[in-house]
Amino acid sequence: MTLPNTNFTHCCLIAMPDMEDSRFSETVTYIVKHDDDGAVGLVINKPLELSLSKLLEEIRLPMLRPLADPEMPVLFGGPVSSEAGFVLHKEKGEWNSSLVIEGGLCVTSSRDILDAISQGKGPRDYLVVLGYAGWSAGQLEKEMVDNAWLICPADEQLLFEMPFEHRWQAAAQKIGVDLRLLTGQVGHA
Repeated sequence: MTLPNTNFTHCCLIAMPDMEDSRFSETVTYIVKHDDDGAVGLVINKPLELSLSKLLEEIRLPMLRPLADPEMPVLFGGPVSSEAGFVLHKEKGEWNSSLVIEGGLCVTSSRDILDAISQGKGPRDYLVVLGYAGWSAGQLEKEMVDNAWLICPADEQLLFEMPFEHRWQAAAQKIGVDLRLLTGQVGHA
């Protein structure tokens, strides 16, 4: 069974409770791009033990103005290129390397956005992530058919406002699913 031509860009994948890949256990992954070549997403609910202020210090960007939330955690964005940083944000701005997504959101991978954040000139709402999740052509569609993921529409409250630890359950509740009631067991007649 294959899915019809469905584009999951600007949607969130919700890991099923029996997700076999521990890196994605209880995750919500925002899909940045999905096309015939595959898909790219950012996990939005797995904080690392690294704060934004510590990251800025490590990459030698002095904070010229105090951050609104210096202890804001940097997130595990996925297992691919785990040393690469990405900023998911609203407000396009004039950054060197940004991908504009639906809904007025962007992902920027250039250092200049972190420089602007350290100067108090960056976007108001943003997430900083290290790494990303990637799927080859047809791989995400196969995982959907195999019931590895649920899908829900993305919204700014889920992406930027909700506490990280509530995002997995809240994303499922957006589509009327209580994850505590799901099981990976398949019935046999």
